[in-house]
Amino acid sequence: SPPLSVSPAADPAVISPQDPTLLIGSSLVATCTVSPDFPLKAEDLYWTLNGRRLPAASYAALGPSTLSVALARLNGSRQQSGDNLVCHSRDGGILAGSCLYVGLPPEKPVNITCWSKNMKDLTCKWAPGTEGETFLHTNYTLKYKRRWYGQDNTCQEYHTAGTYSCHIPKDLALFTPYEIWVEASNRLGVAVSDVVMLDILDVVTTDPPSDVHVSRVGDLEDQLSVRWSSPPALKDFLFQAKYQIQYRVEDSSEWKVGGHRRCRGTAWGGRGSRCSHLLPLQVVDDVGNQTSCRLAGLRPGTVYFVQVRCNPFSIYGSKKAGIWSDWSNPTAASTPRSERVAGGCDPKGGEQNTTLRRELKQFFGWVKKHAYGCSNLGIKLYDQWRVWLQKSHKTRNQVGKEP
Repeated sequence: SPPLSVSPAADPAVISPQDPTLLIGSSLVATCTVSPDFPLKAEDLYWTLNGRRLPAASYAALGPSTLSVALARLNGSRQQSGDNLVCHSRDGGILAGSCLYVGLPPEKPVNITCWSKNMKDLTCKWAPGTEGETFLHTNYTLKYKRRWYGQDNTCQEYHTAGTYSCHIPKDLALFTPYEIWVEASNRLGVAVSDVVMLDILDVVTTDPPSDVHVSRVGDLEDQLSVRWSSPPALKDFLFQAKYQIQYRVEDSSEWKVGGHRRCRGTAWGGRGSRCSHLLPLQVVDDVGNQTSCRLAGLRPGTVYFVQVRCNPFSIYGSKKAGIWSDWSNPTAASTPRSERVAGGCDPKGGEQNTTLRRELKQFFGWVKKHAYGCSNLGIKLYDQWRVWLQKSHKTRNQVGKEP
């Protein structure tokens, strides 16, 4: 028979309950009742769920024109807009439909973290609870206010730093704590996060350091010097900065462990303080407020890629750990190649001691000649001696090669 013709002014049938919301694992009995204006009986009907025909064993005729279907232990909805439960006539025509919303109430959002780019805005991220998936459309609202006397404000720019994030672009006060929290809501309930309290000055981050330059240190084959400029925003009197350096060799795709390197303070920049040993990811940590550093203990004749990042901190003594900027773009430089004779064997223990005594004697003799008092002793003088020593080795090797 031809498909059933339905008048726009009449509903062919009614499904009950209409668009219900159910917890996962619930059961449901739905009914489809045909309008008296349509010549259809219960035996002329069938059901589909998301386009799949439901088995006749789940049907029951509750009257001449009413057919029910029983659904047991429902799973979460396949789509957040709900699962489509549809009542059909025998010829396939759609008589009525209902959306089933099957899921879970939202969990309390957790792990709220926020940062301010150059004190001009605030961005916050969070996690949607331990499970996360509710199978229902869940709305998240970030709210904030000044701690003691502010009114509630609602963030408007969502998904700016990921799915669970929001950006507050302006109108934030300094030197006052804020209360920040997230509310999650869906058809089955509402959940509110714990309140986070923060001061904008404690969560400031900035741009990566600019003008990063990496260069050789004379003929020293195991060192490179790194210089950079502070981000312009740090010229504000409220902040100083500390820096980190990470680096890798050219033939490595990862910033990985490559032995303990050291970063020395230098005569041409910074405060001359020594940097600590590398962290496990080959990061020179806590370079301090200086804007230059010397990497030592590197491999001769090797290309290194170097990056620098910045952590601004308030001069008003905040005890917060601070937020690191992104890393600067990689900058490359190579150490000089070693001039030592290739293929030589390592000296034995006794030979090593003899070599050390000879070089110490050379060093102190050189110092007596070139340094005028202990006040001139320092890393720069040591580097000059290293250059002299390497040139001496080079001259000796060249003389040894002559017939």
